[in-house]
Amino acid sequence: MQGLVRKRVVVTGGASGIGEATVRRFIDEGSSVLVIDCDAEGCEKLAVEIPGLSGFVVADVSDPNGVSRAFTEVDEILQGIDILVNNAGISIRHPFLDITAAEWQSVQNVNLNGVFYVAQEAARRMMERGGGVILNMGSTNGLIGSPFYSDYNASKAGVIELTRTMALELAPKVRVNAICPGYILTPMQEAEYTAKMMQAVNDKIPLGRHGLPEEVAALFAFLASDDAAYLTGQTFVIDGGEVAGGLASR
Repeated sequence: MQGLVRKRVVVTGGASGIGEATVRRFIDEGSSVLVIDCDAEGCEKLAVEIPGLSGFVVADVSDPNGVSRAFTEVDEILQGIDILVNNAGISIRHPFLDITAAEWQSVQNVNLNGVFYVAQEAARRMMERGGGVILNMGSTNGLIGSPFYSDYNASKAGVIELTRTMALELAPKVRVNAICPGYILTPMQEAEYTAKMMQAVNDKIPLGRHGLPEEVAALFAFLASDDAAYLTGQTFVIDGGEVAGGLASR
């Protein structure tokens, strides 16, 4: 991709899944990458496995004070930020009537509030230095109805609208887009679905399979690059064609 060499990149939730794949992709592109994640053990493991990692900060994105402290470390380690991949998120698979107030709040705190806290810290720095790119993690669940994920769906719909508003307010200095994956083969996905459920999903996806974290990472890299210089305020779906014909509602 054009223009990613020596860019300073922060990836939240970068210790596993799509986040880890994104870390690896940006390092391959020649970027300096720092991870923010609440999983200390996962961060330590990542640092061993990827010697090119610039560093990591253990922090909970749902805690605004923790996020503020994390960006103080970002400033010290990277000396600034050019690209934010706002990836951290959680989900709980429950019927609507069974979701507790604590579960609802937990999902909103990470998936929506956390995206806001991190994006605001990054945007302030980008606006001050004159430019940057923010990529927020949405989901096809934020675009269509999906049973058993009311809290998750609501949080991702919020991320999409937050992204559009940020893009308007931060232009022309900072580009902001949302990436909305469908079914991606991640540890979080495998933990929630049985093998039978996974096959049922594959059967309704036109491309016949789950996506790979590396494929989402490639989209992040493109949208952060100079090749995407005229793209902002948009939502990019990567789902193997699942929602194109309403198949997701079956």
